Amino acid sequence: MEVYKLEKRGKLFILTLTGEDEHRLNPTRVDAIRSALSRIRSDSNSLSGSVLITTAHGKFFSNGYDLAWAGSSPDKIRLLSSNLRDLVADLLSFPMPTVAAITGHACAAGMIFALCHDYTVMRKDRGFLYMSEMDIGLKISAWFMAVIRCKIGDSRVRRDVVLKARKLTAEQAVESGIIDAAFETAETTTEGALELGEKLVNKGWDGQVYSENRKQLYTEILDKLGFDETTDDAKNVAIATSKM
Repeated sequence: MEVYKLEKRGKLFILTLTGEDEHRLNPTRVDAIRSALSRIRSDSNSLSGSVLITTAHGKFFSNGYDLAWAGSSPDKIRLLSSNLRDLVADLLSFPMPTVAAITGHACAAGMIFALCHDYTVMRKDRGFLYMSEMDIGLKISAWFMAVIRCKIGDSRVRRDVVLKARKLTAEQAVESGIIDAAFETAETTTEGALELGEKLVNKGWDGQVYSENRKQLYTEILDKLGFDETTDDAKNVAIATSKM
């Protein structure tokens, strides 16, 4: 089953998560996304001055880890974590600006995946940002928290996102400085992402320089990617799975 579509429009690479599921992050999907990023990297003639836009079909941008796939297996939950950390490392070293066009819910690991893009736009009429860990009984890992600290500047909003499992609409996320813009529908959100992408393309930035500067900006995240201490707690994963 195809889990993504990759399209190139001039200097814009558009990666769309496809299918009617919740785009949960399991090894098949994460490996496919990483493969798409590798395909883009191999297009050496297009890297400088290019932009990546990531979006998704359906109700969800991503509903986080595929805990049903993992069950209570420590090995499987470790694999999920390892795969996502590798994907985030790919994004943070990617040789061009990245834009997430969130056209549905982005929850838990799915929210982390979205926030690891440089710019984020979101639709107003459906979807929210949601760190569900408090509600389902999972500890948030140190590397998730590093992303949250880097991407959510207001300490009160961080507190509510982490400790109250607050669901943020697009308008609330704009007000909190978490995302860059909110649009009325999925279609206008995608259009807004494309417009932003074209503005970034016009900068003509060197991709490798962009990558190195991004890595300097997010050293806190990169420093935490080597290990996820929560993956040793299979009991909590089993509890979380039972609450889905």
